[in-house]
Amino acid sequence: MFPFSPRRYPVIRPRADGRFDLVLHEAHRAAIASLLGELDELIGTDPGDPDLRRLSPPAYLEDPERDAAYQLLAGEELRTARHATIEAVLASMDRSVLDEDQVWAWLRALNALRVVVGTKLDITDEDDEPEVAADHPDAALWAIYDFTGEVQHAILVALG
Repeated sequence: MFPFSPRRYPVIRPRADGRFDLVLHEAHRAAIASLLGELDELIGTDPGDPDLRRLSPPAYLEDPERDAAYQLLAGEELRTARHATIEAVLASMDRSVLDEDQVWAWLRALNALRVVVGTKLDITDEDDEPEVAADHPDAALWAIYDFTGEVQHAILVALG
């Protein structure tokens, strides 16, 4: 699905003026835009979807009533912030130069996407990434998970 490694090919490069050149291939930009659009729609239409649970982890593990109140209070604010971040990335998708705030928005949006995909794949901190055959039912999800991780890594290196 994503036939390249951002670690071998440039994604983003720092500039002397403090901005960043976005050199991500057009097809990969389109894929990210599509995936973020799907995530934004899911957050907006079904915030209770189980695949989103890691985006809003419990604040009070031992007190479900208190946690429900917290989720009610903070949930809308978190969804609004995620929506704004995704919108910022989508608005900058066609640009060749980004400022630092836009680069951080890319990092936050990709992180949210990767967390949701990791949740769908039921990845835990202890899991080693398996070798997944191309015909495996989850192959596309693993490709997205790997790709977004590599783009995040490239962004972090550029932010240095």
